[in-house]
Amino acid sequence: MKISKAFLLNSAYNWDQMPAPELPEFGFIGRSNVGKSSLINSLVGMKKLAYTSNTPGKTRLMHFYMVNHRYVLVDLPGYGYAKVSQTDRAFWEERLRRYLRERSNLTCALHLIDARHGPLENDLEMAEWMWQHDIRRCAVLTKIDKISKNAIAKTVSGAAQMLRLDKSLVLPVSAEKGTGRDELWRHLTALKPVEPEP
Repeated sequence: MKISKAFLLNSAYNWDQMPAPELPEFGFIGRSNVGKSSLINSLVGMKKLAYTSNTPGKTRLMHFYMVNHRYVLVDLPGYGYAKVSQTDRAFWEERLRRYLRERSNLTCALHLIDARHGPLENDLEMAEWMWQHDIRRCAVLTKIDKISKNAIAKTVSGAAQMLRLDKSLVLPVSAEKGTGRDELWRHLTALKPVEPEP
């Protein structure tokens, strides 16, 4: 997809600070060091739109990025970083789950998984929770430039099985090299908005 304009729309700490739920929204979730911000920057073709921290677990806000005045990409706080206090971790995981359950314009949750390690225990817990709550999702295998080309297909198949997803919903990407970026955009823009429950 050709990106003509991308900018930070809003950063929210509380629910009432989120922008109005008007456009299709894609939420980026995953472990704190999986590369959410880097992938957003790669998708929009800008190096410094989304803030990337050298300290995993540092992000404490939900960042909403407008793309072409048509879509919103949401960089959500990561999970699974051990040095975050248990209280902070529980607080942000609840915020994350509320966003996934209640955000009416959430068109797809992108569950980022580091391709070098595959789904870890807390990735599987999050995937199971989303499956139980019938949240539309896909898995994005990040950092595929760090594994061999021969290993990618095997990694995709294994992740699909572990995450309860069809293989077509497991998309390998490299933010650094741009590999898989166009395929991911095609998948996202082909999705119809989720119909609200009556």
